Amino acid sequence: MPVLKRGLTPGERAELWQRWRFGQSLSDIGRALGKPPCSVFGYLCIRGGIPPALRRRGPHALTLTEREEISRGLSMGASLRSVARRLARPPSTVSREVTRNGGRVRYRAAEADDRSWEQAHRPKICKLAQLQRLQRIVAQRLQADWSPEQITGWLRANFADDPCMNISHETIYRSLFVQARGVLKRELVTHLRLRRKMRHSKNAIKEPRGRISGAVSIRERPAEVEDRAVPGHWEGDLLCGARSSHIATLVERQSRFTMLVKVKSKDTQTVVAAITKQINKLPLELRRSLTWDLF
Repeated sequence: MPVLKRGLTPGERAELWQRWRFGQSLSDIGRALGKPPCSVFGYLCIRGGIPPALRRRGPHALTLTEREEISRGLSMGASLRSVARRLARPPSTVSREVTRNGGRVRYRAAEADDRSWEQAHRPKICKLAQLQRLQRIVAQRLQADWSPEQITGWLRANFADDPCMNISHETIYRSLFVQARGVLKRELVTHLRLRRKMRHSKNAIKEPRGRISGAVSIRERPAEVEDRAVPGHWEGDLLCGARSSHIATLVERQSRFTMLVKVKSKDTQTVVAAITKQINKLPLELRRSLTWDLF
């Protein structure tokens, strides 16, 4: 079992969203990060399954290297104009930077850089939050069981000359699943065709739940397996219990001899490796004629 850790580091959060965008399952993401799937699900639900926008520094903002140069110049007693000349920056830029971060005596490059990053955070106001009429129309159409794609098409057809009354279906989905925007009520999610609790990745594998990809039907097994006349044919199954506990079963069809194998998780590699290890404990005579099916 992986060692569970409290919280996620910034690097782990970035890895979580990257794996989610690539369409990995909650179990796969949890194993990679050492977290149970329920914790991954809870973290994703906070953002409605929609990754937060990546923050980037402005092209004209002071860098940490430049702030280090300012700090070194101040410690050497250099004037702000001379520091600005070395950085090829206006003196007013250097002066404001030093003033807002404690002055010549208390200025520290790392602290100034962290403070600048935090103060630069400006949440973008959603278009639906700015335009009440558009918000009201979208909410009414959702209550009438229209899909976001239908609403977008209807707006484009009826308000072709008014850009303020046009909106993408992705923006509607984001406003529904990211409740922090505060523009569309959570209850409207129940009017969507697929009543999911969060937005899924477009790269996610879309398979019906409970179906095994590439499964072989039990009807296709040979006749000698069906009549149980020849020993050496085994059936395998996987039992799932509480708290993510799993047990693989192996049953010899003629004698009904049963072996139980405790497995750490239900992924294919773990189960096959555990069953293979258990089979290798059998006498060599039984292993030579052994064939087995998993259902």
